[in-house]
Amino acid sequence: MRNFWHSARLMAELALREAVRKKLVAVLLILSALFLGFYLFGIYKVDDQLNQRAVEAGLEGRSRTGLANAPLMYATMFGMYLVYFLGSLMSVLSTVGAVSGDIESGVMQSVLARPVSRAGLVAGRWLGFALVNMAYVALLSAGLLGGVFLLTGYLPPEIWPALALMLLAAALLTGLTVLGSTLFSTLANGIGVFVLYGVGSSGGILSLIGTISDNATVSMLGRVANVLMPTNALWLGASYHLQPELLRQTGRGVPNPVFGSEPAATGLVLWAAALTLLAVGAAMWRLSRRDL
Repeated sequence: MRNFWHSARLMAELALREAVRKKLVAVLLILSALFLGFYLFGIYKVDDQLNQRAVEAGLEGRSRTGLANAPLMYATMFGMYLVYFLGSLMSVLSTVGAVSGDIESGVMQSVLARPVSRAGLVAGRWLGFALVNMAYVALLSAGLLGGVFLLTGYLPPEIWPALALMLLAAALLTGLTVLGSTLFSTLANGIGVFVLYGVGSSGGILSLIGTISDNATVSMLGRVANVLMPTNALWLGASYHLQPELLRQTGRGVPNPVFGSEPAATGLVLWAAALTLLAVGAAMWRLSRRDL
């Protein structure tokens, strides 16, 4: 057990150093800054136009939580949806070769020749990359929401529960990608995880189609997709917390594949956390019994 924790800590440190050495963090920060600048400029123009409309209507100002501010509310939520998508993309691409890449390059044989636990190696790789991916989501969210507040004075409600669900989605995707990295080649793993991500995203769409067509089977397929791959369900729960009460009342009872109309079920959140641990545990078991 002592060797396991030592190996996990060592591999986590190596994963963090690898991200820095490959200039992954620097590139991400630069591209994220460009994204934030581009999007926040659009937010600024929307807010300026809304202010002009208020002046033309003879108003001294507009309510930050009223219907007149709805375009800004939706623009902010769409921005957070992009943060969620970029975080998901980062979680897969940064981790896709966490184990398989080292096996294919021959580095794994050199690492395991030392007193390193295979299970600890997998746990450390997941922990290191999960920290990088979750920090990326947190920083990008802070940049977007902070920028919106400084430019417009608007801030969505219940930010912390929303951020927690988005971080859980990043940890889950990282865990599933690490598992795939112990089972498949780097390319096959990347394709497989993105297909799973698509399955999760289809859950919201199938639920919408099932409700519109009054088809119980399609609605059930949507629920099954959300359980099999709960990343999209986690986002829908996060988006609910980002909506002011005005938008919640407007969208209540109306299925939406992008923004949720109700909070994430506690059971689903617990299942997502359990699935993350199951994926990491399965990856540890697989590498411990795999011939290199």
